[in-house]
Amino acid sequence: MSKVLIHGGANLVGKVQVSGAKNAALPILAAVTMLDGKSVLSNIPRLTDITTMVRMLRTLGIKAEHAGHTVKITNKGNCKHLIPYELVTKMRASFFISGPILARTGFVKIPMPGGCAIGSRPVDIHLKGFAALGANIEVEHGFIDIKAKKLKGNKVRLAFPSVGATENILMAATLAEGDTRIENAAREPEIEDLANFLNKAGAKIKGIGSEVLEIKGVASLKGVEHAVIPDRIEAGTLLLAGAITNGDITLSGINELHLFSLLEKMREIGIKIDIQGNEAHVVRNGPLQPVSIETLPYPGFPTDMQAQIMALLCIVPGRSEIRETIFENRFMHTQELNRMGAHIKVKDNLAVVEGVEKLSGAPVKTTDLRAGAALWLAGLVAEGDTLIYDIEHIERGYDDLQGKLISLGASIRKA
Repeated sequence: MSKVLIHGGANLVGKVQVSGAKNAALPILAAVTMLDGKSVLSNIPRLTDITTMVRMLRTLGIKAEHAGHTVKITNKGNCKHLIPYELVTKMRASFFISGPILARTGFVKIPMPGGCAIGSRPVDIHLKGFAALGANIEVEHGFIDIKAKKLKGNKVRLAFPSVGATENILMAATLAEGDTRIENAAREPEIEDLANFLNKAGAKIKGIGSEVLEIKGVASLKGVEHAVIPDRIEAGTLLLAGAITNGDITLSGINELHLFSLLEKMREIGIKIDIQGNEAHVVRNGPLQPVSIETLPYPGFPTDMQAQIMALLCIVPGRSEIRETIFENRFMHTQELNRMGAHIKVKDNLAVVEGVEKLSGAPVKTTDLRAGAALWLAGLVAEGDTLIYDIEHIERGYDDLQGKLISLGASIRKA
């Protein structure tokens, strides 16, 4: 069981570079299955999820060379249609591969993502979109068979602005015959990055960044070079690391527009953040104030930052409230924060945080990626030592978080 020991109390000081966005890199890596020839992707974060997706490409018959922050891909057009069980169950984002493979080969056979019933929202929205484009879908023996001799453009209205479904249907529609209109589409920056990448490759997508995406199907796509956007969730986590430790840090390589809702709340709490170009400087700015937060689809407050900002609110005097509207089970970190001395009560989708004077180091367990980040932040400010178990969740989504925090003065070591 992988774990780290964090000795709290250091004020983080210094400058650090933000890595490329995991949630942009994964669908773009999936999309290269539709591109003919050679592609070069840069600013790719070094994560276990990225390694898994590169393995998937190789298993499907695509040459992929991964070195540092670059992936070089050669696609000769002989892509397989069977997605390996062990890779899909390891990483939920593997389901991104279904839309591109369906569009490219006319058939994809993919295991149901681990822990997800077919009727649950994330998979259901993907499949309804494929069906609207003319695909036939069958489920048997734990696999989903999706077939279409040729996808046909159509109007697709999403029941919920799901990021993954928007991306998957968008990718499938680029090679469909005719025009597709995706309504109630998600608007996250990572979707914009995917659409811009596809347009570079020869796709015809309009409405990028809006709730309505219009796609004119093309016959083929060609390999391109593309640099992935910065990771707004990593940037937000590091900004909160500076804030929670009463530090003085500068992040380089950020996009201010992608961070707007988080920056707004941090400033409301009392954190001073100065933006100059692609750099953000964060320091405390007097006494901290409690806030109310509701997670919403972009451009609202991101659910992927909910756990991390809760860690900060644990030491903000007064009563803060966080309402989670995106995921049903995303307060699992609260019981671990309470083990460290926090005072959090949860009822349904509302968490009430009563600020305490201090947190105390304790053994805690990571339940998911963002919950793990919240525990790391809490450990940075807690008195004494915090032993955090199951850190492989962090390694799935943060590019060398330990190294970056240590470079800012944190005391962290593998235990």
